[in-house]
Amino acid sequence: MPFYEALMGAYGPRNWWPARTPLEVVVGAILTQNTAWRNVERAIERLRAAGALDWSVLHAMDAGDLAELIRSAGTYKVKAQRLKNFVSFLFERYGGDLAGMDAVPTPRLREELLSISGIGRETADAILLYALGRPSFVVDAYTRRVLVRHRLIDPDLDYEEIKAVFEDALPADSALYNEYHALLVEVGKQQCRTRARCQGCPLEQFEHDEPLSPTTGAEDAEQ
Repeated sequence: MPFYEALMGAYGPRNWWPARTPLEVVVGAILTQNTAWRNVERAIERLRAAGALDWSVLHAMDAGDLAELIRSAGTYKVKAQRLKNFVSFLFERYGGDLAGMDAVPTPRLREELLSISGIGRETADAILLYALGRPSFVVDAYTRRVLVRHRLIDPDLDYEEIKAVFEDALPADSALYNEYHALLVEVGKQQCRTRARCQGCPLEQFEHDEPLSPTTGAEDAEQ
């Protein structure tokens, strides 16, 4: 895994996802959609201060009150409803306990998460990997950009096809998936930005497009 080894050598373990509990991972995965992580951190701190980082509290809380607490995360009314949708699913299907999901095979659980309104593929995979420890590789804009620029995938590949590139090539190891995704995010933030900074990049040694023009994707402040 030369890419992984080069990134790990440059950045070391990332210890991602930055959260105290699986609940915080789930909340963060939903709130980080299309916003910078620092905005999510502020929202989580407000939830903590309000005593709302508890599934039962979130379940009982009015969506409007929840929206005010997560205002810093942007599109807060939409995200409050998405969070409420997840919590309702958790209580209806698993009695409000993530541990109830333990016996469910990962492919089936992923389909269940994707059935929740507002939970897309990246969010579902982030919940599976970072909150539940399942080997489900997360694909984001940084991952796509790095692979496209290094000619490892066709720019037209969709999410599931890029996910399969990793899962077919790597052992089904959640710790490995965790670090690899976090390292790709780090190189995307530091070097492989919308306007690439190739000099000094840990991946500069590998074949890549010259010049590295921007690829379509989310802005660099997404995470």
